[in-house]
Amino acid sequence: MKPRIDPFREPRSQSGVLPCHFNGEKIAMILRHGDVRQAAKDWRTYSSDAPFRVPVPSEEDVRTMRQLPIETNPPEHTEYRALVEPFFRRAKDPDTITRVEALVSELLSAALRRDSLEVVGEFALPLQSRALTYLLDVPESEAETWIGWGIHVFRVSGGIKKGTDFEDYLQARFDRAEADPGEDFFSALTRAEYRGRPLTREEMMGFANLVFAGGRDTVIHTVSSIFAYLARNPAALEFLREDPSRITLASEEFFRVFMPLTHIGRVCPVATDVHGVTVAPGERVSLCWASANRDETVFEAPEEIRLDRKPNPHISFGFGTHLCLGAAHARLLVRTLLRACCERVGSITELSSEDRVEKEEGYQRILGFESLDVRVCGRE
Repeated sequence: MKPRIDPFREPRSQSGVLPCHFNGEKIAMILRHGDVRQAAKDWRTYSSDAPFRVPVPSEEDVRTMRQLPIETNPPEHTEYRALVEPFFRRAKDPDTITRVEALVSELLSAALRRDSLEVVGEFALPLQSRALTYLLDVPESEAETWIGWGIHVFRVSGGIKKGTDFEDYLQARFDRAEADPGEDFFSALTRAEYRGRPLTREEMMGFANLVFAGGRDTVIHTVSSIFAYLARNPAALEFLREDPSRITLASEEFFRVFMPLTHIGRVCPVATDVHGVTVAPGERVSLCWASANRDETVFEAPEEIRLDRKPNPHISFGFGTHLCLGAAHARLLVRTLLRACCERVGSITELSSEDRVEKEEGYQRILGFESLDVRVCGRE
């Protein structure tokens, strides 16, 4: 199975670095796989200790607190991360796996009963939101509020959301946890200590902000892109059914290709030569995961989707100290979805779609879909 990727221009440069402007800020994008991995490990040269400036573009206008633990360096990062890791390890618990399997089955059953399914809002968004309640150990009914926020908690198509609904929700949730603590994520943070002192409310908000913003649209658009791929490549499900061990390999290939997060920012504390580009003190570079995942010196025929690609050293979940906390959760969702589709789906037909496109000075990328309507038919 070697269908080609949609022919949109990825970030590319012969030098391995592409200077590009984002909201008027010139940022040197590091493109090559090896260079991105090296930079991700070198936190002294490429620092994450930069509130609001790890995302590209930066997020001073959409939130009021530092996201934790991502916007810190070791050793602070290591100590902050340890406070919440137990919740993300739940993705490997048998009970969580069983609940995710039941959730996928429920959503797929509903899709099979309908003449059409809008995948983004009617499948991917509720899948991500309801599954997140399992990790955070909160009632599944809480997901209805999260679904109401839409695909991204900060942004809508073409701009930034107005209002403070998201932060107001988090503040109220921590108020409830302090008044009536339980065993959930919010309560755990109200009891947590960092270096011998309780977390401040701002620190609690920083953790919660990242949980809801960091793995939301990325999961949603990956799931939607998989539906589109299966619709456009009807032999794919049979290929996976022939050998179920291919599901794991296919999942990793989908993560490599359908990488909704183009890049992430780092700040150079001192003047730094970045592969021939001078970055002044306090200026940023970007680690371009999307370009690294298509480095032809690492991936044979990187523009082809190979469902049995092995090895597949993609870096869609980052690399080094800041490896994504939600990686196991994302893998669980995608592998469970593919297994369920192999068992129950005969075909997926694309009815209509609208690409979600990131357009920048030096490149443009498809980042999933604004909408994707399909018809899902069961196996005979």
